[in-house]
Amino acid sequence: MTDDETSRKAREILEQNGIEEPEESKGRGPSQAAQLVAIARKRYELFMSEDGRPYGVKVDGANIALPLRGKAGLRSQLSRIYNDEQGGAVASQSALADAMTVLEGVAQAADPRVPHVRVARHGEGVVVDLGDADGRCVVITPDGWDRAARSPKLFRRSGAMKPLPVPVRDGDGLAKLRGLLNTDEEGFRLLVAWLVACFIPDLPHPILTFRGEQGTGKSYSAKMVIGIIDPSGAPKRTAPRDIKSWATQAFNSWALCLDNVSIIPDWLSDALCRAVTGDGIVDRALYTDDDVVVLEFRRVLAMTTIDAGALAGDLAERLMTIELHLIPDHKRREEAEMDAAYAEAHPAILASLFDLLADVLKVLPDVVLTERPRMADFARILAAVDQVQGWQTLDTYKASARDAVADVLDGEPFAAAITALVDRAGPDGLTLTAAEVLERVPTPDKLPKKWPKDPTRAGGQLKRLAPVLRTIGIEVDDSKRGPKPKRQRLYRLTASPERRCETAVPAPPNGAHGALTSGNRGVAAGGPLATPPRLRGALGNAEGNAGSSVAPPTGTTPDLREYVRGDSGTLGDAEMQPLSTDAMCVTCRIPLDPVLAHAGETTHPGC
Repeated sequence: MTDDETSRKAREILEQNGIEEPEESKGRGPSQAAQLVAIARKRYELFMSEDGRPYGVKVDGANIALPLRGKAGLRSQLSRIYNDEQGGAVASQSALADAMTVLEGVAQAADPRVPHVRVARHGEGVVVDLGDADGRCVVITPDGWDRAARSPKLFRRSGAMKPLPVPVRDGDGLAKLRGLLNTDEEGFRLLVAWLVACFIPDLPHPILTFRGEQGTGKSYSAKMVIGIIDPSGAPKRTAPRDIKSWATQAFNSWALCLDNVSIIPDWLSDALCRAVTGDGIVDRALYTDDDVVVLEFRRVLAMTTIDAGALAGDLAERLMTIELHLIPDHKRREEAEMDAAYAEAHPAILASLFDLLADVLKVLPDVVLTERPRMADFARILAAVDQVQGWQTLDTYKASARDAVADVLDGEPFAAAITALVDRAGPDGLTLTAAEVLERVPTPDKLPKKWPKDPTRAGGQLKRLAPVLRTIGIEVDDSKRGPKPKRQRLYRLTASPERRCETAVPAPPNGAHGALTSGNRGVAAGGPLATPPRLRGALGNAEGNAGSSVAPPTGTTPDLREYVRGDSGTLGDAEMQPLSTDAMCVTCRIPLDPVLAHAGETTHPGC
């Protein structure tokens, strides 16, 4: 192509895009950069997202936001269009760079918009981006769901995303999903409710945790479940090395899975907690000294683990654990067979989930929780699923959350020591300073990594552990101050009535009332003592240091042994008189220890 033909073609491009040729270019034709800008302004709507990133949306195409730069961005699209319209000519890198600078200025002048990832709210309904090249989507409303050729909401894509199959009603998709998982019925129903909630973007979602020993199919189950929501070329990820790497992964996917988690560093534990409720990472923009970009996201997360006790305590209350059973060798299936079965069932699974989601959206406005646990928005979705299906997923979730917290507390020695201290304190609990708490709990010979080394760190640990302890029935109140002049912060630690009843000692079988055993001295975890009142003086103060053993006074062991066996001279002929086994605790209605009943007690010591 000659220079005259090139100039004429360039003028035609400007005319087609409604742009007048600049005066300085007349006679020699517009520059490549001007032609690229003209193409972009004619064919794309330019804008900035709320986090300061420039995008372009094709005017007569899919409602997909293209970043101005990047491998699959507007820059590469403009280069292709220029090549097509110029008969094979290639725009120079400097022309593309100049054009991008101009287009960024145009984008800044427009009102900001929010491009969504995979799912978006639309009125009372939800839009799910299928992720294909045509920009098709599924719109779910309280009246049902339907496919749409062009999305009513603006979406963005990333290289980590793959298309979802078009949902098709083909039998019971949930039954097909059930055949691919090896959990019990309660776990499966809870998983289905979680999947439904994953298509509702404007609420925090608990972290789905598949737990089980080796050979239970944790990794494959996680890959499959994440693929139902947000297919990816890398559905399972290893733990990121730093916060920037994590933010990049989370920004570019709606759902992520961390596989084979054994230990989570503190920074990642905090990052996962923030990603559940909504997070933002500020980073320096490329090729600048002081400009910044913000990565904002709220994500759906899953992970697989063998030992949940290795996780951080503040992560525990955001977990939703699904236990997987061991697969016998004769029932184990090859991965290729599982892949084929899953690919065949995926469209039907989506259709059944969207049917259930539509029903949930219909009843959700009338669902009111009398008690709101942590993750209350998610709990409300579970209550709606229960109303539609007649299930009990909310109760299962609450029990799962308590179990997860208990498992994690096993890996928190300081929390376990606090728990034992409170359980031994009785109904009035304890009111102590941080220094006194540190003195009262038994200090291990070798301090664990997270064990507080001074009162300041002990107070911080109590504050961090308070939500987790509250889940298992131990209240931590630090709103009071001590007397002047020190005005030290006081920590009131009390066990709930339900926990006191749970840790109360059950009545021994008939004939065993005279023996002093671990059954009537308190549970191994530090439950309240069930020793008769007259015996407590001989046993010493059982409510002292949590973890100190109760030792009888020197020289009294023989007398104590005889006393416990029921010496008629000291116990009032306890073995000669029948002890009532029908007496009930007036607080918890659990049968009293016969020795307590005979001594005139009407409640367990812990009640």
